[in-house]
Amino acid sequence: MKTLRTLRPATATVVALISLGMAVPAAHAQAPARPERAAVATTAPTSGPARPAATGVVLPEPTGRAEVGRSTLHLVDPSRQDLWVPERRRELMVDLYYPARSTAGAPSRYSDRREAELLLAEVGVRDESVVETLSATRTHSAVHARPRPGKHPLVLLSPGFGAPRFTLTTLAEDLASRGYVVAAVDHAYESSGTVFPGGRVLTCVACRKAETEEDIRRATVNRGQDLSFVLDRLTGPRPAWRYAGLVDRQRMGAAGHSLGGAAAASVMANDDRVRAGVNMDGAFGDPVPEQGLGGRPFLMLGTGDAVHQPGGEDATWDAAWRNLDGWKRWLAVTGAHHFTFSDVPVLFDQLRVPYPDAQPTIPATRAISVVRTYTGAFFDLHLRGRPQPLLDGPTVENPEVRFNHHGG
Repeated sequence: MKTLRTLRPATATVVALISLGMAVPAAHAQAPARPERAAVATTAPTSGPARPAATGVVLPEPTGRAEVGRSTLHLVDPSRQDLWVPERRRELMVDLYYPARSTAGAPSRYSDRREAELLLAEVGVRDESVVETLSATRTHSAVHARPRPGKHPLVLLSPGFGAPRFTLTTLAEDLASRGYVVAAVDHAYESSGTVFPGGRVLTCVACRKAETEEDIRRATVNRGQDLSFVLDRLTGPRPAWRYAGLVDRQRMGAAGHSLGGAAAASVMANDDRVRAGVNMDGAFGDPVPEQGLGGRPFLMLGTGDAVHQPGGEDATWDAAWRNLDGWKRWLAVTGAHHFTFSDVPVLFDQLRVPYPDAQPTIPATRAISVVRTYTGAFFDLHLRGRPQPLLDGPTVENPEVRFNHHGG
């Protein structure tokens, strides 16, 4: 089945449907009151999508104290051909989220209508009212809002294979509200559909071409190179972003979902500017080197099923754990689905789209909360040096999170 695909065990060809998503607040710092949005029904999925009102999906509010600004960049790497369309140079679309002084302007939209339509089509949803609802969705960030002064840690975010960058919006906004600059990257020809300058809509050529483990290894390495290029354009002598001065070049990390999580490890193996990384439920298509990652910290956050358990179906997680040579944790979320680590839970819940396979048992709100809480704690510890007892072992407040291993 050649549709939007996600990385599961490296021993199998990539194949599962991935889709949309949105999230909810984590139990963290109290955020300032924000304008209420019209609610959309959140009843359990039915056998087919309902017809929600076109008021948009209600996105979870960020949990930090800062308002959130957003900028969008189009980047072209003149030194590299595109892996999937070699006649083109490698292109990226990047959303920058950052702590803002205020968000008095209109909130930015979650996705372009064309992007929403293509994403929904990949999960068999062609109901115009559902497309309208997704495309009417607004975020909690404002375009070009005035930034808060100072230097802030940077986190690179890479989405799952076949997924657009906006499926990591809830995590990106939450980190930004807590004082991070976040760069969410769309990798050309690797999503269901992404709008590029000139009205071009690039679809998932990679979903048709990637068939072997070697293809996935090359895709992972290529994404790692994409992330390094983004760092070059944000921290080089002539930065591409008007607010590049916000980035603290000594405190930069990477995280991602599925293939994006594997890319976080790959960029760390080849770029020592990236000080910490998180893989959320992705097979390590580019194995962690036997010599490790130079003692830098890494978090493996995955499902609680047989795939990402010690000795489970995905041997790449066991190999990565052995080779990681710094602070490390391997956490499993009971009741999670592969899509739990993106915006999918809230999108599916509110748009009433059924999962293509087994239903997760963790509620959408808890799913997003867990991802935000543990990812934020990891970066707070390793990019800010703030102690995080949450990462020392299981807690009563987070019974879904199991510590498979400790390290470091």
